[in-house]
Amino acid sequence: MNRTELAQAVASKTGLDRKASEAAVEAVTGSIVSEIKAGNRVSIFGFGSFEPRARAARTARNPQTQATVKVPASKTVAFKPAAAFKETLNTRGRAKKAAAAKTTASKATASKATKTAASKTAKAAPKSTARTAAARPAATKSAATKTAATKTTAARTTAAKKTTAAKKTGAAKATTATKATRATKKR
Repeated sequence: MNRTELAQAVASKTGLDRKASEAAVEAVTGSIVSEIKAGNRVSIFGFGSFEPRARAARTARNPQTQATVKVPASKTVAFKPAAAFKETLNTRGRAKKAAAAKTTASKATASKATKTAASKTAKAAPKSTARTAAARPAATKSAATKTAATKTTAARTTAAKKTTAAKKTGAAKATTATKATRATKKR
């Protein structure tokens, strides 16, 4: 936006005619420049502050020729935006960041819960298999019991492998392992 466009924006918002709004913009910028030139700080509430700064003389290098060049002392102006101005600039980003943080936190909590459940199931698999084998002698097991035990052991082993893979690859794989574990428990 240049000065003419700024004057048009002021005219449309205030209801002034174009010449009056140009004069108002000129008066504001002229006042700021004259105060900075005098060495005074200009603060506009809710917008920011302009502060004059002095740069000391220094020696620099010309990047093309590598020759040393003396740079004379100069004056410049620094602008520091007000807190309200910064807040209006960053409110949209904050809302997105807050929503993303909530989503990430809920995913992390769900991921921890599924990993914990899957690891408990994986740890419990060898114990339950050992108990069933120790509780009954091998000669008295029926064929149906052996197949059911084999299927359960295979399913638990698969769930344990999926849990290990989930730990390596992230929360999406952990969800799959949890579903497999739940399916095994339902059988």
